[in-house]
Amino acid sequence: MSTHDRCCSIAPYFKIAEGQIDQFKQLCEQFVARSSVEPKCLYYGFSFNGSEAYCREGYEDAEGLLAHLNNVGDLLQRALEMAEIVRLEIHGPEEELQKLYQPLAQYNPQYFVLEHGFRR
Repeated sequence: MSTHDRCCSIAPYFKIAEGQIDQFKQLCEQFVARSSVEPKCLYYGFSFNGSEAYCREGYEDAEGLLAHLNNVGDLLQRALEMAEIVRLEIHGPEEELQKLYQPLAQYNPQYFVLEHGFRR
C-alpha cells in the first residue's frame, strides 16, 4: 500500500543548558503563538523530560515546513543560544523530502521516507 499523504513532520530534540529551562519554556510559548497562525501547520507543541525538550510539529507539505522555519527563524536562533539540537528527524513522502534536502542541509537532519500509511 502506498500513501497520497504529503504531510511533512519535523522532530527536533533539544538539550537545554543548565539553568535555562524556564527561559526556554517561555520561548516555547512564543513559538506556539506564531505557529498557531500558519495556514499549513497541522499540529505543534513541546514536550519535556527534565532538561530535554522535543518539538512535535507537522505541516501539510514541504512548503508549509519551510514557511514555518522562515516564520520562527529568529526564535530558533534564540533557542539555540540556550539549547542544542541533539537529534533532528524529518519525516514525509520522498517527493516532499526532496524539496527540503538543500534548504535544511545546515541542520544535518536524518530523513525518514513515508512509504505506507494514511491520514484522515
